[in-house]
Amino acid sequence: MGADRAEPGGAWRSALALGLVAALGTSLLAGIYHLTREKIASQERRAVLDQLGQLVAANRYDNPLHDDHFRFSDNRWFPAGQVITVYRARLQGKPVAVVMKLVAPDGYNGDIHLLVGINADGSLCGVRVTSHKETPGLADDLETSRSDWVLGFSGRSLANPGPAGWAVRKDGGVFDQFTGATITPRAVVRAVHGALSYYLENKRMLFDHPAESMDP
Repeated sequence: MGADRAEPGGAWRSALALGLVAALGTSLLAGIYHLTREKIASQERRAVLDQLGQLVAANRYDNPLHDDHFRFSDNRWFPAGQVITVYRARLQGKPVAVVMKLVAPDGYNGDIHLLVGINADGSLCGVRVTSHKETPGLADDLETSRSDWVLGFSGRSLANPGPAGWAVRKDGGVFDQFTGATITPRAVVRAVHGALSYYLENKRMLFDHPAESMDP
């Protein structure tokens, strides 16, 4: 019967061993994070710069575009409690463009993440979809590798095409809807129009607000 009894202190030693394994695992993960965080931050920085470069050509500005940024919220134009990141491009200290990193929250399957570039004169220098969860096939037009749909925003402004034109064709506007899908392009058009409207009302603040230190 003695062989069937638990060894005295066995449970305590097992708990201690598990605790040591957990502590070693945590230390290992912390060490890996410490060794890789700079590389990860550099990769994220490069990805953001690549995306920004698609909207504002490097020869248009001379400030550190990636570092000249800040965040704000305004539920009137950017609903769902989102925080907008703004990057500013300047040339010899003069405003050139802003790029807003925002979300169209009313896509068919949820958030559609956008970069909206706006020139100092209020015209669009471009729009890019950075990520989305829309239905494959139906939302292919969001991808510049598959369609030039988002390129059609370049050069537009609040006055071009005017208030009635800022909608998909099904709603009386000038922007094409996708074959078999209207909710997705409607959400993008609404978000871009909101960004332009906000810019018109807050241009000075967008360029004058102090830059903030933050992650990409």
